[in-house]
Amino acid sequence: MHAPLHWPSGLALLVAAAAWPSTATAQDPLQARNLAATCANCHGTNGQARGDMKPLAGMSAEKMFAQVADFKSGAQPATVMHQIAKGYTDEQLKLIAGFFAVQQVKP
Repeated sequence: MHAPLHWPSGLALLVAAAAWPSTATAQDPLQARNLAATCANCHGTNGQARGDMKPLAGMSAEKMFAQVADFKSGAQPATVMHQIAKGYTDEQLKLIAGFFAVQQVKP
């Protein structure tokens, strides 16, 4: 059995979604969490990466979306991120970025 994912309060997610200018909303916080869970293999549970991998927890949604958009377009070279990013719509990527933006950075 897997450990449950930590989910910030619904209010925190709604505040993050409201601050993010997009048609994507956090109507279903589970959708954002489930999409973000696909990042755990490399970036750790809830974006709490270990070792040399880049942590995603607490990164601004705007910055994260811009970086992933660069991978998706090919502007930023990558080993696998360009392929992964192309598998999501921009709205899904914004949900993922919003999820990680409200995650608490753990030491």
